[in-house]
Amino acid sequence: MNFKALGAALAALAMLVLLPAVAAAAEVTVYKSPYCGCCGAWVTHMKDHGHDVKTVEMEDLTAIKKMTGVAEPLQSCHTAVVDGYVIEGHVPASDVARLLQEKPTARGLSVPGMPVGSPGMEGPDPQAYEVLLFQADGTSAVYARHQGKPAP
Repeated sequence: MNFKALGAALAALAMLVLLPAVAAAAEVTVYKSPYCGCCGAWVTHMKDHGHDVKTVEMEDLTAIKKMTGVAEPLQSCHTAVVDGYVIEGHVPASDVARLLQEKPTARGLSVPGMPVGSPGMEGPDPQAYEVLLFQADGTSAVYARHQGKPAP
């Protein structure tokens, strides 16, 4: 048996298994209102999925949204930054992990508005919603579709 080849194969397999976990553990900086409970619930969702989350509480998020290039139609209640990408609103942690693994050329992801049933917005009568991949020029395309979840 060729132990060198076996070792190389095991190392490659370990990389395939561990890379998504490394991507999912990225540090996220969240800019949010100190008065918004759903933003806090989204922070908890991200922490529950392995992210190190730093929160910056602000009375007015207009400057952050402008600075990070989030066009008005894409806006929600909080804005996050992770590994150079902008995450706007109630984007599921699984989509953030996918973004960090795939590393597309884009400005970031957005769940415009505050759809009931998105992470941090769980409640009665959950809605289907879309996660948009958006570019610096404000154009966007559907990145993922989800059926919202009811409150636990």
